[in-house]
Amino acid sequence: MIIDILSWICIVLGGVLGIIGGIGIIRFPDFYSRLHAVGITDTLCAILILFGLGLQSGWSFESVKLFLIFAFLFFTSPTASYSLGNGAWQSGIKPWRTSSQEESADGD
Repeated sequence: MIIDILSWICIVLGGVLGIIGGIGIIRFPDFYSRLHAVGITDTLCAILILFGLGLQSGWSFESVKLFLIFAFLFFTSPTASYSLGNGAWQSGIKPWRTSSQEESADGD
């Protein structure tokens, strides 16, 4: 009973984090802040959902497959976020600046 409750808490929290990341894509003003919102939430979202599913499956071959999926996502997701950010920077996409930041940059 306790394992079922913990697994559903992890699955629901992972789903909520996925929704928050989706809202971040819509709400944030530029590419880099959107990438940051998704890069942070998708890794933690996947960890929580896969951990909850692993608790549901118990000690079985399915839990081994879930662990392998987790290991793949744990290494590839931050690498993909870094590559996207670096590629955007190299291609000339500049970060969004507020008006106060623009005024201070003009004064320098």
